[in-house]
Amino acid sequence: MCLILVVWRVHPDYPWIVAANRDEFHHRPTAAARWWADAPAILAGRDLLAGGTWLGANRAGAFAALTNFRGAPLQPPPAPSRGELVAGLLGRRGVVDEELRALDRIGPRYSGFNLLFSDGDRLGVYESAAAAGRTLAPGIYGLSNHLLDTPWPKVRKAKSRLAAALEDLPRTQRILDLLRDEEPAADEELPRTGVSLEWERLLSSAFIRSAEYGTRCSTLITRSRTGTIDFREWTWDRAGAPAGHVAWRFNVER
Repeated sequence: MCLILVVWRVHPDYPWIVAANRDEFHHRPTAAARWWADAPAILAGRDLLAGGTWLGANRAGAFAALTNFRGAPLQPPPAPSRGELVAGLLGRRGVVDEELRALDRIGPRYSGFNLLFSDGDRLGVYESAAAAGRTLAPGIYGLSNHLLDTPWPKVRKAKSRLAAALEDLPRTQRILDLLRDEEPAADEELPRTGVSLEWERLLSSAFIRSAEYGTRCSTLITRSRTGTIDFREWTWDRAGAPAGHVAWRFNVER
């Protein structure tokens, strides 16, 4: 149950900011964020099972991030991996309107997903459960495993804390702190998505810690108004303790 936050055209010094947690089973093999040898313009972590990614950026100043849509039926094999959608977007360097039209065509091939992405100039979202995409106005957006800005407690709380943390930039500790927030929602606020109450409680916090499934990494990407992109990723072990950190900085290429 992932969390993606995007600040779009709100801060005077940072045209866009992405803060995200990737939640996954601990046994799924994963590589930390790096420039891909087989696609040198892409900077992203990598799912070593299916070969795609959940979040990344490219040298042109674009980014893309994906969540699964919880409760949607899975496409039968051999359905393609949803992670290839992010890699495809970053590799093609297409404009948002073109990519939204392409997602209308190819979206039904995949199990349920949400995709937030930008070509550097515009921000778009595609929600396969609604079979629809659109461009987005300036604002602060939150996405978990339902539609964009669905008011699940973790989304509401994280957006509020992120808005307050913007005043601290370029210091980013408050943003990392909100991604590490383990406080569960009250039972009366929990969504009902078809899993047990115990699982709803576990999944309700921004940061998830359990032996089999949890937050595997936290990512913060910022683009400055001068065109510098900082990409930082923290990885976490089964116990939720730090297991690695990478930091990349590059200038947008036009």
